[in-house]
Amino acid sequence: MSYIAVIGAGSWGTTLSRLLAEKGYDVSLWVYENDLCGEMKVTRINSVYLPEFSIPHNVLITSDIKEALHQARYILNVVPTQYARAIMKSALPHIHSDSVIINASKGIEQKSLLTFSGIMKELTHHNVAVLSGPSFAHEVGRKLPTAVTLSSDDAPTALLLQEIFNTHYFRVYTHDDTLGVELGGALKNVIAIASGISDGLRLGHNARAALLTRGLAEIVRLGGAMGAREQTFSGLSGLGDLLLTCTALLSRNYTLGTKLALGLKLNDILSQSKSVIEGVATCESAYELSRKYAVQMPFVEQIYMVLYEGKDPGLAVAELMNRALKTEFHA
Repeated sequence: MSYIAVIGAGSWGTTLSRLLAEKGYDVSLWVYENDLCGEMKVTRINSVYLPEFSIPHNVLITSDIKEALHQARYILNVVPTQYARAIMKSALPHIHSDSVIINASKGIEQKSLLTFSGIMKELTHHNVAVLSGPSFAHEVGRKLPTAVTLSSDDAPTALLLQEIFNTHYFRVYTHDDTLGVELGGALKNVIAIASGISDGLRLGHNARAALLTRGLAEIVRLGGAMGAREQTFSGLSGLGDLLLTCTALLSRNYTLGTKLALGLKLNDILSQSKSVIEGVATCESAYELSRKYAVQMPFVEQIYMVLYEGKDPGLAVAELMNRALKTEFHA
């Protein structure tokens, strides 16, 4: 079977390596932390990010990027977006010219304001496919029913990858709006922080429903201004992922929002998290993108001020509710 390299051994990278290995593929899993890598080789358990599940023996566990990529026909990036550029720069000399790169991380790089596919366009000629959608790693690990989107600009590649990733519990749909799929997966994390704040302040179900609806409107406006298709955001990588991330305690971004509402400091929350909380960095990128494209994103703006300017979450809610009145659907 084809050799697949999974770059990044967080909970999602580890879960996807297990899924692919159980389908019979030869898989390598690149682990950033040397100590964790050594432990995983012995125990076949990722004790930090996914301790509930064992890793099949046809997964090569390594911290050597060259070894991980040696025979890889398919390369799955699961490195958080803010670190992906540096990791992929070190990986590129070892990537074969005909390899297919798939992105499964969700974020927008700070300063450059690029998604992973945009970063890769700056680094290499390789086209990038995207795997995204409402998919908590622990539920996929338990083989609970999950549906996701696989997007590629090349239809044959999309169909091939659909077959590679699809299982009886992990249903894969194809798409061809790669930018839209990436933006949906990234921007929903910002709205999830807002949703956590809302629930942490006990603002009720009405408030959460309004927040999700108006938050999605902001995502659609920015996505459209950047060239994505509006329909994409009504699908699994948009609305589907938004609903999941904004309503579940398993969501790191939602949980961060609830803690901010309780008065905890951002740096303290981040220092206690084993995993990267992508919505924090993505919020700054989204705020800068809203200014670049002259798109109104009041939720993103208020969350930016909470995260980066220390604004009181309750005051942010009050200002959102007291903005000038307008029609629901406007240019």
